[in-house]
Amino acid sequence: MVSSSSMGDDGLIHRLGHAKALLGILAGAGASYGIYKLVQKRSRTKSVDSGGHENRTGVEPGSLIAKVSGFNVVGAPGSSSGDIFTKSPGSLEPHHIGMLLSLLQKNPNPSERAQVLLTLGNAAAFTVNQDLIHDLGGLHVIAGYLSNPSADVRVQSLNALNNLSMNLKNQEHLKVYVPQVLELIEISPVNSDLQLAALRLLTNMSVTDKHQHLLKSSITLFLSLLVVANEALQVCQSSNFFFFFFFKGRCNGVVIFVCVLSFYSQIQVLKVLVNLSSNPDMMEDIVQSQAPASLVLLFDRCTSVAVLLRLLTFVGNLRAWRPSTQVAQALRWRQESLYCVLLDESSQLHHRLPLLLSHPDGEIKAQVARTLT
Repeated sequence: MVSSSSMGDDGLIHRLGHAKALLGILAGAGASYGIYKLVQKRSRTKSVDSGGHENRTGVEPGSLIAKVSGFNVVGAPGSSSGDIFTKSPGSLEPHHIGMLLSLLQKNPNPSERAQVLLTLGNAAAFTVNQDLIHDLGGLHVIAGYLSNPSADVRVQSLNALNNLSMNLKNQEHLKVYVPQVLELIEISPVNSDLQLAALRLLTNMSVTDKHQHLLKSSITLFLSLLVVANEALQVCQSSNFFFFFFFKGRCNGVVIFVCVLSFYSQIQVLKVLVNLSSNPDMMEDIVQSQAPASLVLLFDRCTSVAVLLRLLTFVGNLRAWRPSTQVAQALRWRQESLYCVLLDESSQLHHRLPLLLSHPDGEIKAQVARTLT
C-alpha cells in the first residue's frame, strides 16, 4: 500500500497569501459538515496557558461549527522581532533555544509570542535543535499555546510542533495533543492557516502506524473536509474567483484554475487519509466511517491532477483490502458508510473510474488502470 508524507506543496502558500481575503465569502460548509456532526460531537475543552490562566478554545469565524451555529470569534495580532530573531535558525546555540523558551513563557504580548514560536519552529527544522528543544522540555511548553486566544500564536505553535514531529522520539510526547489538534481542525475557519497547520501536523503524526489509531474516530471529519473544500472550489468557479497556478514549472500553456487554499486543504486531508489507508489494521475503521455521498463526485476530470492522484491512491489502498463475506455483508447495511460510497457494487465509482482512462494526464490514466485491475 502507498503512504504519503508532508513534504512538498507548502512553498506556494506564502506567495499566494493574498488570496485568503477572497475566500472569506465561501459558504456551503454547513450542509456537508452536518454529516460529521451527526456522528461526532466533541465537547469544548478547557486548557491552561503558560501563565496559569484558564482558556477555552474559541470558535473561529468561518469555521465549520460557526457556519452551522453562528458562534462569534476573535482576530489575530501582528508580529514583531528582536535581535535574536535575526540569527539564522541553523546557527542558534543551546543557550539561544533556552532563551527563546524562557521568553515565550514570560512575554504576555501575543505578537511577540508568535514571533518567538516562529523562530523556534524554524530552528526545529534542524535535527540537533529538535533534540535540544525536547531535552529542554520545550515540547510541552510550545504545545501549551495550542489553546492561546490568539489565532496567530496557535498557528505558529502548530508549525513549530509540525517540525518537531519529524523526530519520531518527539512524537511519543506529542501524541497526547492529537485530540486537541483534531478539535482545532473542527472549529477553525475552513481552509485557514490554522486548519492547514493542524492537518500538516497530523500528516507527520500518521506517517508511521504507531499513532494512527488516535485518528480512527475522525475519518468522517476528514472525508467531510474533502467535500467542503470541493464545494468551496465550485463557489470560486461560479463567482469567477479563479487563481492561476502552474504545477512544478510545467509552463506548457496548460493553466490550472484552482481556489488555492481549498486546493491545499484537499491535499493535506488526502495525505492523512492515504497514510491511514496504508495500514491494514485501520481499514475496518475507515470503511465503516460515515461518508458524504458526494465524495464520489471528486473522481472527475475537472478535479486537479494533484488531488485526483491522491484520491486514486486512497481508493487503491481501500480496494486492496479484502473483507470477509460476513464483514462485507454487514457493511452493506450501512448505506452511508465509506464502503457503500466507494467500494460496494452499487457505488457510482465503478462507473466513474473507467471514464478517467481518457484523462489527458498519463499518470492519472496509469493509476486508474492499476486501480481497475
